[in-house]
Amino acid sequence: MNDASRSPFVVPGPAPAPPVPPAPAPPQSRARRLARPALTLASAALAFAYVGAVDPNEPGHYPVCPLFRLTGILCPGCGGLRSAHAFAHGDLITAFGANALAVVGYFAFAGFMVLWLVRAFRGGPAPRFALRGPYWWAIGVLALVFVVVRNLPFGSALAP
Repeated sequence: MNDASRSPFVVPGPAPAPPVPPAPAPPQSRARRLARPALTLASAALAFAYVGAVDPNEPGHYPVCPLFRLTGILCPGCGGLRSAHAFAHGDLITAFGANALAVVGYFAFAGFMVLWLVRAFRGGPAPRFALRGPYWWAIGVLALVFVVVRNLPFGSALAP
């Protein structure tokens, strides 16, 4: 070994070639862009149609909430199927009375679907549902307050 091979300095060789940018994706047809949001919307519509047809107010069609069965505490989802049934029949007052938080969720989902369909129709990017930590904490606190209030005597109007 000579002294040059032990040198801590590296002699630069030829410069690496710049990376080749990826080829742009071919434009998608409008039908292909609309497929995912349309299938998502169709799935939600089928679920609402089923709950609208099979009444959750009649026993035996749906399972009972395990938290309610074991503890008697109404969870944030208790009354959600009754709310969806009333919502599917256009009875917003009854839907709100069965589960107000679920009705807010239905409208939030509808708004998201409209945004997604419009963007897909126009060829824009799909909307991203990425909330930062404080927003998730706020949603969790809201759900917790909803649970506590609907289980107290003065919040009985929120109980299904």
